Parts: sequence; structure tokens; C-alpha cells
Amino acid sequence: MGDRRTGAGRVVGPVYTTAFELEPGLTVPVHTLQTIIVGSGAAGLNCAEHLHDLGHRDIAIVTDCLGAGTSANAGSDKQTYYKIGLFGDVPDSPMDFARALTAGGMMHGDLAYIEAVGSATEFFHLVKNGVPFPHDRYGAYVGYKTDHDPRQRATSAGPRTSWLMVQRSLDQVRRNQMPILDRHAVIALLTDDRAEGRRAIGCVALDLDRLQAPGFGLVVFSARNVVLATGGPGEMYRDSVYPYGQTGSLGLALEVGAVANNLAESQFGLASVDFRWNVSGAYQQAVPAYFSTNERGEDRRDFLADMMPDSRQLATNTFLKGYQWPFHAERLQDGGSSLVDMAVHNEAVAGRLVFMDFTRNPVGDPRSLDFGLLSDEAARYLRRCGATQATPLERLRHMNPASVDVYEEMGLSLREPLQVAVCAQHNNGGLRGDVWWETSVGRLFAIGEVNGTHGVRPGGSALNAGQVGGLRAAQRIAHVYTDPPPPPADFVREATPSVLAALRRLRRHVHAPPSARTSAQVREEIQARMSDHAAFIRHPERVARAVADAQVLMQEVHQAGQRIRSELDLPRAIENEHLCLTHLAFLRSIEHLIENGGGSRGAYMVLDASGDRIVATPRGEILRHRSENMALRSEVLETRCVPGDPWDVEVRAVAVRPLPDDTSWFETTWREFQSGDVFQ
Repeated sequence: MGDRRTGAGRVVGPVYTTAFELEPGLTVPVHTLQTIIVGSGAAGLNCAEHLHDLGHRDIAIVTDCLGAGTSANAGSDKQTYYKIGLFGDVPDSPMDFARALTAGGMMHGDLAYIEAVGSATEFFHLVKNGVPFPHDRYGAYVGYKTDHDPRQRATSAGPRTSWLMVQRSLDQVRRNQMPILDRHAVIALLTDDRAEGRRAIGCVALDLDRLQAPGFGLVVFSARNVVLATGGPGEMYRDSVYPYGQTGSLGLALEVGAVANNLAESQFGLASVDFRWNVSGAYQQAVPAYFSTNERGEDRRDFLADMMPDSRQLATNTFLKGYQWPFHAERLQDGGSSLVDMAVHNEAVAGRLVFMDFTRNPVGDPRSLDFGLLSDEAARYLRRCGATQATPLERLRHMNPASVDVYEEMGLSLREPLQVAVCAQHNNGGLRGDVWWETSVGRLFAIGEVNGTHGVRPGGSALNAGQVGGLRAAQRIAHVYTDPPPPPADFVREATPSVLAALRRLRRHVHAPPSARTSAQVREEIQARMSDHAAFIRHPERVARAVADAQVLMQEVHQAGQRIRSELDLPRAIENEHLCLTHLAFLRSIEHLIENGGGSRGAYMVLDASGDRIVATPRGEILRHRSENMALRSEVLETRCVPGDPWDVEVRAVAVRPLPDDTSWFETTWREFQSGDVFQ
């Protein structure tokens, strides 16, 4: 594709580029496009594919590191994709699927229905792309049950399902010759506030190969549409299974007034530490042993018995962590499987290291599993899988050899102890999007984990949500937002004040005083605060103190900047600014929920000395906490950040929109589709 515009400039692939003098002696390039997609994971690449298929060609993908995101690096024993049922004689429907998505509360019914309807479309798009989801001899895509799943809707292409999604989509994007601007880190969104409502008009980025050049490699993008597809803010947590450096873009959007949803709702589960990987599914169903040591690797002891009523429950709960993998407050009752998470957490709090041991069984004969020590459900499952081998490693290799290979590829052997912890795994909240995944800022779309669709959700539904969101954003853009970008001179006039503000932020860090915190100190403080106070155990008074401390940090960073070693650390400093705002918004959302009667639900528990729930263990009753306030399932918490000194965070509850009564008539739908009205 050539240059379709007039005026001075140069063409880099299909991207039209000009330059302007930001200040005397400093010239900054401007790339002009109809649509930019920020992020290069499964959701963003999928959106790019759909835009191309819909005839929308003036697109570029902007990413700080191609292949470094969560979807390209995350996985588990058989990473799950949740879609509508497609096999056998078990009835399923989009509305049944939507009911499952909304069963845990805090999700709008129309969005659930859209994800349900789109699940078949997007699943078969992935199949067409070459993602090898297994089917039987009849062509039926046989499913299995995942957490919070009433049916067998889940499927998997193996431990690296999302990586395969990324690779196959990237292949298609390259075949379509769509430009990818790699090593460009977006540091600010540009908006136009003069029209009715705020709308996105582009962004500011750093060329990471020119950080030591004048202007620190500033690059400006002019665009009619901006799609954020950057994943979740996993780097906010010290104990995290996200890939290192995964900061997401919530702070970028919160900074320009975008409204967020459900920031109190995240997901936590057991993961390995040296190699960040979820140890769900077959890793637990193989029934390995757990033990802990002191920091020197001494004083080894099996600790799960501290929390379990007997050996049968210990072995069964270990097995159940396979498909009840995320921590769930309700599974602390009656000897439930989340006692495993609590036992691991207690050891960590005591300063001990926790390991899984696949070379021995947790109860009975270490070298031969006594199936009589398992529940009927667990024993039946393992026998049906043919997993009756003597040791956990043999059973794991039989059930899912690829899950063993993943560690061997990383230079780790499961014949050695595997260090684990309870880690942040997924952010169910994110930016508020409408039925086209457009945020409260016009022309700014959020797809994938940065979009806050879900409250408590079935496992694997996030992958489907990202694909459906990519399709919906592409449809809206291609059918409605097709106006060409403005002439570069007009854009420069509008954007210059914001670009200068971004330059001043960069210089503040370069010239930070000796009293300012280092970027490493800021990152460590954010991570410690979130893992200690905003993970799966939450204490009302400590959350309130964490909010106050987060505001102090936010103010210090905003006023003094952060000390950095050189310009090469500027991207990290800007990420910290956004993480400061993001973690303040998360903490304030959690505080609001607790203050307004929120209890333990989904992936966290709220400790309370006067709570109505306790955790019964062989050593006594512990962890008195609140039960879930079921009335709050019918609300979604919306969060908005307000600039100031310090920044303020406003939180309000809105009613969940019900499931739609879709009684559409074909002839009417046909007419609206032909006219394009369905995309309005």
C-alpha cells in the first residue's frame, strides 16, 4: 500500500510519516494512520486480522517488544479456551453460556451474551488459523470442565494454547503485510476534549532504540482510532505468574479519564516461581507431595496435614486443585481445596520456601499411590485417564507429557523439587467497555485483559473474551469510524501541548534530585503493597492504610520524579508512574467494596474479627472472615481517576445490566444488517 495522502513526508511501509519541531532544535516524527493497535498479543493481533478482512487497511500495530506479552508466554498443563459446547448430545445455547459467565455476578448480561454468541465464531477462526484444538473422528471438538463451569465447554491446544494463538495470528498478520512497529513503548494517550465528550486522537511513544538521542526517541502517532490490547498489570504484584515486565496500559487510560470496571476482582493461584507457570490441571491431578524448608533449604517438613482433617482429604484436595485451581473463598469451608492455597501461604508468611515434589506420593506409600486414600471422584478420574502409575511424575507424564516437556525446555526437571507460591494470575477487572468494547473515552477501545468484562468467571473465558472483543472493536471501526485522519498540521496544532507535557515528564526523571526514590524502589514498593494487601487475603484496616500510602507515593513520584541510572531506564520510570495510578485505583476500589459491606467472594477473602466465617483446621479455628454479600453480585464497581495533587479516585456502584431478551426477527435483522444500523 502506498501513500494515499498529499504533503511532505515519507512512507515507512504503509505508514505515512512527517515531522514537526516540538521545540527549537528538537524535531519529532509523526506517524499518521486511521487505526493503531497498542499491543501484540492474541487479542491485538486478532483485531488486526479482522480489520484487514473487513477492508480496513490503514492500520499499524505498536508494541514495545513483539512476543514478550502474557499470551505469548503464559500457560499451564493444558491452557484452557472456553467456548460454547460443540459435541455430543448435551444441549447448549448462547444464553446458557451467558448464564454461566454471569453466575458469579459483576458482569453485564449483554456483554456475556455477546461473548457467548461470538465464542463459536472466534473459536473456528482460530481453528482456521491453524491452532490445533483436538477433535474426535467425527470432527466434534470434545470438551472438559474447568473452574466455575457447569458444562464441558473447555478445550485446549496444550500447555501453550495462547502462544499458539499468537503465533498463528502473527503469521496471518505478516501475510497481510500489516506494519508492526516493534520496540515502541507508548507512554501517553492523546485526546481531544473540545468535541462532545473526550475522544482519543493518538498517542506518544518512545523509540526504545533511540532513548539516548535528543528528545529521548519521542515518536507521535496520529490516529482516528486507538485500540489498547496490552494485557493486565501483572507487574503490580511481587508474587506473580505474569511474564516479567507485564505492566499493561490501565494507567495510560486512567490518566485520560477512562472509567474502569471491577478492579477489586482478580484471580490468584498456585504457580512455579523460578519459571513462571501455572501449576493447575494435571500438575495437581497427578497428586504430588508438598513440603517446605527454611531459607537455607533445611528443616524439611510436609505441612498440608496442618490444614486437612485427614489423609483422604489431603490427597483429594491436592487432586481437586487441578480443576479448582484458582483460590476461592468458598472452598475454605468443609475441608475444601483452597485449604491447599492457605497452607502454602502460611508457610510463606513464616519465611519458609514451598515446593511440589513429583517423585513421591503425599500420603501412604511414597512410591505407590493407594487409591483408597482418594475420593471416588478422584480415583475414577485417574483410572479413566489410565493414570494409575506409581509416582506423581509417572502419572503426570502419562496424562500430559507436554506439561513435563515445558519445564525441561526451560532447563528444569520435575525430578527435582519445584518451588511454588500463590501468585497473581489474572485481572478480571479493567477498563469499562460498551457492546463494541469502546471505552468511556470515544474512539479508544480496550480488548483482552485490559478490558474489565468479568467478575467471577469460568476458567479460560478470558481467552475467548479477548478474541470476541477484537472482533467487536474491528466491526465498529470498519463500519462506523472510517473517517480519514486529520492533516498533519491540524493534528500537530492540537497535540503539541500534550506532547510537550510528556517531554517534561521524561526530563523530570532525568533531572530527579538525590532525595527522590529510585525507579527500582518505586517498583518494589508497589509490588509489596499489592501482594501484601490486595491479593487473596484482604484486611480492612490494612487496605485503608495501603490506600493512604499509595497516595503518598503517587504524589512523591509526580512531584520529584524517580532517580534513574541513564535514559535507558526512562521506560521503566514511566511504567512506574502508570503503575502508581493503577495500584491506587485498585486499592481504592477494594476499600470501597469493603466499606460498603463487601465480603469474601471469588478469589479473595476479607478478614474480619467479627466475621461470620472461620476456617476449621486440625489445629483449631483460624482466619475469621466475612461471607460473601450476595446482594453485591448485582453491582459492578466503576472507578475513575481524577487529576489533582494528590490524585483522587472516585468509585461508584452501578446495577448489572440483565441478560438480553434476544427475540430478533430475521427480516428485520437482515434489513438492519444491510443498512449498517446493527453497528451503530
